[in-house]
Amino acid sequence: MSVTEQKKLLTKNEQALENSSRRSFLKKLGIIGGGLVVGIPLTACASNKSHNNMTGDLQPNALLQITGNNEIYFYLPRSEMGQGVYTGLTTVLAEELDVHPDKIKVKQVGACEEYANPEYGLQLTGGSNSIRTHFIPLRQMAANVRMVIRQAAAKVLHLSVDQIQTDNGMIVAKGKKLPYGAFSEAASQLSLPEDTPIKKRADFKYIGKYSKRLDAVAKSTGLAEFGLDVEFEGLHRAVLKRCPVFGGTVKSFDDSKVKSMPGVKAVVRIFNGVAVVADHYYQAKAALPLLDVQWELPETLSNFSSAATEAGNGKQLFKEALDSDEADNAHEEGEGRNALKASDTLVSGEYWAPFLAHATMEPMNCTAKFTGDKLDIWTGSQNPGIAAKLGAFYGDVAKDDVTIHSTFLGGGFGRRISSDFVAEAVSIAKASGLPVQLIWSREDDTKHDYYRPATLAKFQVGLDKDGNIDSWNVKRSGANVIPYTMDELADAMMPAFLPDGMVDWISKAGYGLFDGWTVDPTSVEGLFEDYDADHKSVDHVTVDPGLPIGFWRSVGHSFSGFFKESMMDEIAILQKQDPVDYRLKHLKNNPRLANTLKIAANKAGWGKPLPEGHYHGVAAHTSFMSYVTEIAQVSVNNGQIKVHKVTCVVDCGLAVNPEIVIQQMESGILFGLTAALYGEITLKDGAVVQSNFHDYPILRMHESPEIDVVIVDSDEAPSGVGEPGLPPIAAAVGNAIFAATGNRLRSLPLKLS
Repeated sequence: MSVTEQKKLLTKNEQALENSSRRSFLKKLGIIGGGLVVGIPLTACASNKSHNNMTGDLQPNALLQITGNNEIYFYLPRSEMGQGVYTGLTTVLAEELDVHPDKIKVKQVGACEEYANPEYGLQLTGGSNSIRTHFIPLRQMAANVRMVIRQAAAKVLHLSVDQIQTDNGMIVAKGKKLPYGAFSEAASQLSLPEDTPIKKRADFKYIGKYSKRLDAVAKSTGLAEFGLDVEFEGLHRAVLKRCPVFGGTVKSFDDSKVKSMPGVKAVVRIFNGVAVVADHYYQAKAALPLLDVQWELPETLSNFSSAATEAGNGKQLFKEALDSDEADNAHEEGEGRNALKASDTLVSGEYWAPFLAHATMEPMNCTAKFTGDKLDIWTGSQNPGIAAKLGAFYGDVAKDDVTIHSTFLGGGFGRRISSDFVAEAVSIAKASGLPVQLIWSREDDTKHDYYRPATLAKFQVGLDKDGNIDSWNVKRSGANVIPYTMDELADAMMPAFLPDGMVDWISKAGYGLFDGWTVDPTSVEGLFEDYDADHKSVDHVTVDPGLPIGFWRSVGHSFSGFFKESMMDEIAILQKQDPVDYRLKHLKNNPRLANTLKIAANKAGWGKPLPEGHYHGVAAHTSFMSYVTEIAQVSVNNGQIKVHKVTCVVDCGLAVNPEIVIQQMESGILFGLTAALYGEITLKDGAVVQSNFHDYPILRMHESPEIDVVIVDSDEAPSGVGEPGLPPIAAAVGNAIFAATGNRLRSLPLKLS
């Protein structure tokens, strides 16, 4: 969306905001004190000249508050899970407000529809879009606020507005400095300007500058509150025994050996298992193995095993679908697959990516407390609005009677978009009559995730007589993420008067929608967009054994980056062309990705001598509107893969905080290396085999390579950084392994033995 379009949207719903009650909204959010309070139009739909009036409804997406004591509060509408929005969005606000970011007090908000993400219509943090979608609206609002404070100061001091300047939260007039707060009350009586000019890049004080993270001190000193830190008098701990096969239900259970265990207060059955509630976590955890539960297993998933080789099972299930004539077309250009007939050369390849767990540093947890018909929930969520509605559904209370207390997230990576752990905690609290904190163990977290879907893809690429790509065709088989999301949303969004059976029927409708009707875009994203070809075709066939899947860092790009960039390397090598040069020939219509590729090749010393036994591999990929090239320097000794260095070049538009961009590229690379070298979730009779880091290992510090990140200087609008660093890394390493050994690895994780 262009700056002009975003500004037009800022005034689109102006009248709707003039008629609302600010008082009730502020009370609901627990806003601190008085002073100047304005709505921040983060959905780009709320800039209002009479916004500061106390009459009428106020429905802003977030709030800026400046008190008479010159305290500036920013109510952060996106969840902070390590990706840096706490600092990034505050920096954007601070720039136009002319206040140093560390002077702004950031408050994490609970659940409220007014905080919806502008692209999703839900209060959701994901898709690497927080900075991109809020960059202009947030700046415009802050510029308007700074102007109204100048106008108020001019009125109070009997000066013209031109005689009033600002400096780091202070009004500057005739050589004197007075705090913004001194004029907040007067400013609240004025109409908020609509279209105050925002700064040019040359005038930025904070945006684009390297600066510390605003939450760093709190996180490093233990002051930051995560979900596991929640504590209050009377709070009990709960653990839950779930069916080892997803979708299974309790047939019967025997808790006779559990009730007499020290500290145990209750044993309760809920919708997906049996919970033990105790005074302390380890009391509940120690009692859980003594709980005998008999399960009713789901038929489909319980018959699936990853290692099976017979028809209709294991990887063979995906292969049969890939080789069948069944498919839904997701994209077509030119003559599509028909153009293969005219190709001079045909290059084919199949690639596999397994199920993956998220393995967040902080396992899932949620605290729930009923007080009469009121429900309080403490949790770190990427989707607090849905968490609140699921709480209402499972707690059998009105949605308006649910309060979410948002905490920091100890890692999200898409896992905390789902709120299954919230539903569990609320159900346990309701059944036991006790306030409880449900804590997942690492084993729970590994065995009961919403996993990255397993995927098999086949490429058929037609080349012309000069060896250039003329026809690019790919077919993917695997499950779809969106139906599982729709399933949870139905429970949260359906009206309370609908019977549970109807809600369940509606929630399951999404699975059929993406099997023969349309294609989930996350299933095919990144497979075809980057490189030039006159003819393209992308097909998809749904294969879903029944293991729950969800959004995993970079979603479909997490496997498509490996598939596509490995295929490009194969073609270049077969044509006896340099992999960098061959890519550049096919990036005429993708100049920003081409630029990152050129810079990376130069920075890494592509084509120049390396230490003995070291080899380079390259991969380039576009995701979340950002462009990334990575070159991995790898050695292989006795079948052991060692990644020594990764050179990463990213074009993410204007970098609001370059230090955070670097951190996120490093994070994405390391997260992706874990998946590339180790990541694999397997099933036996429908149950996940892996349980902890001994059999689902994470990249260790001594295995971490040197990482050199280059940020392309750009005047383009900011784009995503939380996820784009991940998609190229597996292919870059795989391509380096081929250079080292001549062995083309087409399956993840990368193994030579």
